[in-house]
Amino acid sequence: MSKVAVITGAGSGLGQATAVRLAKEGVSIVVVDVNEKGGNETVELAKQSGVDSIFVKADVSRPDEVKNYVDQAVDKFGHIDYFFNNAGISGSGKFYLDTNIEEIEKIVGINLLGALYGVHYVAEVMLKNGGGSIVNTASSAGVIGQDSVVTYSATKHGIVGMTKSLVAEYAKDGLRVNAIAPGPTETPMVKKFYDDNPAMKENAVGGIPQKRLGTAEEVAELVTFLLTSPAQYINGEVIRIDGGFTNTK
Repeated sequence: MSKVAVITGAGSGLGQATAVRLAKEGVSIVVVDVNEKGGNETVELAKQSGVDSIFVKADVSRPDEVKNYVDQAVDKFGHIDYFFNNAGISGSGKFYLDTNIEEIEKIVGINLLGALYGVHYVAEVMLKNGGGSIVNTASSAGVIGQDSVVTYSATKHGIVGMTKSLVAEYAKDGLRVNAIAPGPTETPMVKKFYDDNPAMKENAVGGIPQKRLGTAEEVAELVTFLLTSPAQYINGEVIRIDGGFTNTK
């Protein structure tokens, strides 16, 4: 019986790259995204590796739609082994007091509440089957403070706290929960953010010791390792993958 992974935000960027990478390991993929075109593209890319894959459209800020993608995963495959809890948005890049309340609510709804809802329903399924492995997407902005991303940073710090606290409660039951903290990475979300705020890209690259952005494929390698690793004692960790960016802060 093949392993099954649910990936949110899988229509592009880190989610899509991880879906493709896991598929090469023979893992069946449940692609979750609000973007139907991107989601179906990821399904086809995963199937090229000979695995089964389905797309479920979902706005992760809505708990009923989160429950639906989990239910559809179980209906199709019967179990969930891996969860890449990845869906997120960045925001406008404005300073906090120039940010409107609607933007704050949207970022919190997708990045933090969506992640909490996802773990709530996925972990419930995993624990019924003896456990599973979860990787949450935090950010360099989840381990240090950065300007122009106050709300985003707050949600990503929340992801770190959620990760560590879930381990405190459920590691004994077979749940592994880790987080990744990517620095600036070449994804559609980051590209749009930097297109809207070009000076911030120059500043970011200048502050990275390796003097380049990361790639989605590099992050996918880390996520795949954390999800599938036989090193079951890795639990509650927040792994930075940022070219040394946060080490200089």
